[in-house]
Amino acid sequence: MPRAIWNQALLAESDDIITVEGELYFPLESVNGRYLRNSSSTSRCPRKGQAFFYDVIVEGAVNRDAAWYYLDPETGYEQLKNRIAFWKGVEFLS
Repeated sequence: MPRAIWNQALLAESDDIITVEGELYFPLESVNGRYLRNSSSTSRCPRKGQAFFYDVIVEGAVNRDAAWYYLDPETGYEQLKNRIAFWKGVEFLS
């Protein structure tokens, strides 16, 4: 089962992964929310829409903006709704 791990903590685990443009998107319900803190950062992808970020925090270590999601994805990317992706050193294991 695919897993997202950072700083030896299991951030997410699911067989229901969507890959879009090389990024893995985990279902919201598979993500361990205790490691996430809302970030004030946002960005705009011309194809997918407005992205919102989370900081990933494990045992006091902070990985700023290491997770993101699309609250209201653009047409053609609706499958990203209620999903979270990770980057910035987060490992993906099967």
